[in-house]
Amino acid sequence: MEENGLSVNVNFTAESAHLVKTLLYKHRHTITTEQEDTCPDTGMRNVNWVATKDFTVELGKKQIGEYIQSWEVQPCWLYSLDFLYTTEEEHHTFYHYRARFSTPTSRKPIQGTASVYFVVDVSKVKAQTLPVEVLFVVESNKLVHTPGRTRFREKWLAHVIESKALLQKAVQL
Repeated sequence: MEENGLSVNVNFTAESAHLVKTLLYKHRHTITTEQEDTCPDTGMRNVNWVATKDFTVELGKKQIGEYIQSWEVQPCWLYSLDFLYTTEEEHHTFYHYRARFSTPTSRKPIQGTASVYFVVDVSKVKAQTLPVEVLFVVESNKLVHTPGRTRFREKWLAHVIESKALLQKAVQL
């Protein structure tokens, strides 16, 4: 089944589908390398993403983990990072990952969670020596972020968990 030119997979999270649509839109409205490089140096940390030809699911997971480690969040935030699935388009293969964050304590080891969804775009048509493209989105948010161009905010995770707690209280009333 196709929707807006995007193959619909019932396992897609809304966040993953949104990331894929953003990447496909970006590629349909091509931006030259020169235009992309004119973005001023933000001083934000990033990783040197692997070349397309060398990408593997495990290497993608490792590099996303390295990127997450560069975020300025309190050490109380723990996360697990999982590879979810792969989706194929005509000129791209998308690898979907989820990082699930929580702040467990000895008194309350089970807390709410907030997820950050990542998509790694491995182009089938660009030079295989170019790095993969990576985008991410925070659970229940629409704003798509690019590593190296977005400063991650700890409050984004806290807001997701607070929103879930408020919804749970409202439903229990």
